[in-house]
This record gives sequence, C-alpha cells and structure tokens, in this order.
Amino acid sequence: MVSTPHLLLALGIVCLLRFIHLKVSARFALWHVPGPKPHSWLWGEEQILYHDSPGSHYVEWHRKFGKIVRFSGACGHQILSITDPCAISYIVGEGTYQFPKPNGVRTWFRLLLGKGILWVEGKEAHERQRRTVAPALSTQSVRHLTTLFYENAAKMVTQWHKILDDTQSVDVTIEMTNWAGRFALDTIGRAAFSHDFGCLNGQPHALVNALDTLMNHEKTQWTFYMRALFWFAPWILHFGKKGHLIRKTREELGELAMFILRDAKISNDPDSKSLMSSMLREDNSSTTPYLDDEQVAAQMRTIISAGYEPVSATIAWLFYELAMDPERQEAIRDEVSIACDPSYDALNNDFPLLHAFLMETLRMHPPVMENHHQASETTIVPLSEPLPGTTDTRLIIPKGTVLSMPVNVIQKDKSTWGPDADVFRPERWLQRNTRNNRDLFAFSLGPRGCLGRNFAAAEIKALTVVLLRQFSFTCQYDIESFQTFVIRPRVVGEGPSSLPLLVRRILD
Repeated sequence: MVSTPHLLLALGIVCLLRFIHLKVSARFALWHVPGPKPHSWLWGEEQILYHDSPGSHYVEWHRKFGKIVRFSGACGHQILSITDPCAISYIVGEGTYQFPKPNGVRTWFRLLLGKGILWVEGKEAHERQRRTVAPALSTQSVRHLTTLFYENAAKMVTQWHKILDDTQSVDVTIEMTNWAGRFALDTIGRAAFSHDFGCLNGQPHALVNALDTLMNHEKTQWTFYMRALFWFAPWILHFGKKGHLIRKTREELGELAMFILRDAKISNDPDSKSLMSSMLREDNSSTTPYLDDEQVAAQMRTIISAGYEPVSATIAWLFYELAMDPERQEAIRDEVSIACDPSYDALNNDFPLLHAFLMETLRMHPPVMENHHQASETTIVPLSEPLPGTTDTRLIIPKGTVLSMPVNVIQKDKSTWGPDADVFRPERWLQRNTRNNRDLFAFSLGPRGCLGRNFAAAEIKALTVVLLRQFSFTCQYDIESFQTFVIRPRVVGEGPSSLPLLVRRILD
C-alpha cells in the first residue's frame, strides 16, 4: 500500500513535470515570434522593465521586432507583447472571455479589493456584476453628478486660497499629486456612496495615507521580486511588507465600506442617485439577488480604487502639461471663462480645446501602462500583418501564455497618429474625424472596457474649469514618469511621485 508521503511526493513530481511540459511546449510554439534575448537567465526582462523608464523597452522592442514581440519573464516564462490592432480587437472584443486577467493580477485584486468587477471572470459572472454597477455610471447618472464635481473643486479652491493667504505671497508651491488624490477620493466618495471622506479639508487623512503607502512608494528589491514572480507564483503576494500593506489597506477599505453600507441601508433613500443605492436597488429588483455584504464591500473597494488611482494620475499629468505650455493654458482659460458652471452636456460639447487637451493627456500619459491577459485555452488570433519572415496572418497562442498590451506604444503608433505621434499636440483632436475614429486604449475597449470613462472625464474637466478660472500654473522642476500601480509624475531622482507646481492667483 502506498503511504501518504509517497503519494504526495508522486503528485508533486507529476505537477512539476506537467508545469515544465507546458512551459517548454509554449516556448517551442512561440519560437518563431521575434523578440529580445533575455537580459538574465533568472529574471528575463523583468529587471529592466522594473528599473528603467516606464514603457521605454516596449517602444524599443516593437520598433525593432514588429507588432508581436516575445520576451522572457522570470524563470523563463514566455510573455507576448501585442500592438497589432487586429489581434487586440479580437482579444478585448470577440475573444475577451478566452483571455482573462492573469492569475497573479486576479490574486492581487482578490487580496486587496475582494471578488468585485475587476476580479470576476467568465461571461455570465462578469455580465451580472456589470449590470449591477453600470446604471450608476451611465451618461444620465453622471449628468446628475456634475454639480457635485463643481462643489468639490470649489472646496479645493478654498483650501488653496487659504494656503496663499497664510504665506502672504503672490504665488505658492502646491504638491499637485497629493491634491489630485484628495479630490478624486472625495469625489468618488460622495458620488458613489453619498459619503464625504473629508480629504479636501487640507489635513492628513488615514485613507489617503493607506492608499499612498501601498501604491505610491519607492522601488525596493522585495517589490521587484513580487512584481517579477507573481505572474506564475501569486502566493508571493501574501508575504513581506507588501503583503502586510495589502491586508492592512483591504481591512481599512473594508471597515469603511461596511460603515457606509450600514448607513445606506438605514437611510434607504429611494431617490438617491449614488452608485451604492443604485447597486442595492438593482440587486433587490433582480429575480435572483446575489449581493451579500462582502460582495457589496468588494464592489465598493473596487470603485474607490478605480476612482482614485487612474483619475488622480491623469489630473496630475494634465496640470503638468498645462504648466509647461502657458499659451495653451491661457487659450483654455479663455475658453472656459464663462459666468456659470457648465452643464455635463456643455462640458462635452462646448469646450473643444479643453476636450482635446484631456484626450491628448490620456494619449501621451495613459495611467495604466500595460493591459494584461492570459490565454485560458490554446487560441488562434487574427493578425493585421504576418509575422516577419512568414505569410501567416494568424497566431497560435498556447494556453497559459501571458499577454501584455503596452498602451504607450499603441497610442503613439505613427501609422494611426501621424509622424508627430511622440509629440504632445492637442490640436490633432480638433481635426476632422479624429474624435470619432481613433479610440484611445487608455480605458481599454470591448465588453471589459472602463465603465467609469464618462464619469472620470466629466470630473476632470469640471476641476480644470474651476482651477483655471482661479489660478495659473507653472512648473520649475524636471519631471519624469514613475510607475507604481499607475504611471505618475515625479521630480527627477526623487522617490515617490511628486509634482510641485507654482500656483498664482488670477487677479480680476
């Protein structure tokens, strides 16, 4: 009779051999795909991707090898970087449920946020969660929230005037990344949950500190190990200081979510337009309600994170570009200097310079650098052009292969955006057909595209209108891109993200 230890050992050997077989099979199946030689036999390209300028190696690889590039991650696992428009259209469109998020990414979302809409996979499960969240982020819902955006922007203006009054100076240095985060958190809190986090009162705030400690940090060796290994060893996310911070942030977000949920259930306001109320009403009206308290809390954690990181990064980059271009800053100020706060429809239709500037900011500074997927089965993907040296316009992607879609490369493709694709030029959005025919990939596309796209654009535009009426902006520092969870600006050579802007009152 076989003993338990021997059985476990045998099972372990079988699993290891199967893992090796899959990896070797994938390597040979993708052997014809061009790409760089590994910089390290152990870490592959992970070290240079982590330590060098965000996205720079993707630009180099795709310029040299074409629209499909194979490179090695840690321990030799194969990754495909894809910028081919036909392949991307299939992967995020028709084939979206064949290409879920990689296991490591899903584990990150589950540990930090819970089993919400960013974690869920599978057509039926995803569509059910999407139906619950989508109504509160519809155009009609965002239209009703525009006044709230202006109210929060006005709070920010009040705090800045206080800072200027206290310094008794005509101008003052404002840390824009910090205030952008405060605005984004208070806005998502009030709009989604009818809850004011109080981040815009100018005082230190526990939620801001918790999120910044986890997401906005200097790069460390342990963080590199986690980033390199979690693709195929997601259990590493449980360990070290980072694992502790993930658990601590989840607990803090969870306690806050349950507090807000209890208040929402007590008030039971049938007229509330908040995402929380809409979500509860949608679930209660369903023939098969499925949201228990933890599932609601998971969606709330997800919404807070999604409404904070990408939005605050985009606000910071937009004001950096304004600060670096006084002429365009003045032109947009003239455009938005009207007597009243514009409506949602006016924000979208009446300010072409503002819209163009935001779209160009998203094109040049996408908050999320890479869109990741993993083949759930061996799948044939169409290509817009053959791989170098072949005539086949199809690519067989083996099961388990991790895919990376570098947004910075896609959005600077000269065949789409013209010979000046590397230049920040908002006027390209004012040219005929540009706004309709060139979708940004910053929000992703297809069934899993960002639900909060209209919400984010409206709140950023509203904040920009209010701030440009009151202040002018200049930047006296050299700024570089810095990758944490999103791509943030920072002063060259500093640790965490930073964007000190010189802010001056606009005098009547």
